[in-house]
Amino acid sequence: MYSQKLLDHFHHPRHVGEISNATAVVEVSNPACGDLMKLWAVVRDGRLLDVKFKVAGCVPAVACGSWVAEAVCGKPLNEITGLTPDQIEAGLGGLPPASKHAALLALESLNRLLEKLR
Repeated sequence: MYSQKLLDHFHHPRHVGEISNATAVVEVSNPACGDLMKLWAVVRDGRLLDVKFKVAGCVPAVACGSWVAEAVCGKPLNEITGLTPDQIEAGLGGLPPASKHAALLALESLNRLLEKLR
């Protein structure tokens, strides 16, 4: 059902938590399934120095939040744009068809964060 990569990100999420002195914070929900994702970021000199996330949702939503936070942490903002749901899914070794919304939630959260930072 779930890939080993997805389960690893679920059981051992990377960058989970909050940042009290964040440069930006966003919260995104999926009204269809009720999942909620919140992202915090610290930016200096055009680079995401730290990213944290919290999710209230399904196993794939937690895994997608973890994967996205890990993928963007430490990178320059101009290298982060253009991430796709397919890349998130591939990074996790696939998502069940009924869980594709989780990649969309993580991507929408990241895109809103990037908009807020511009």
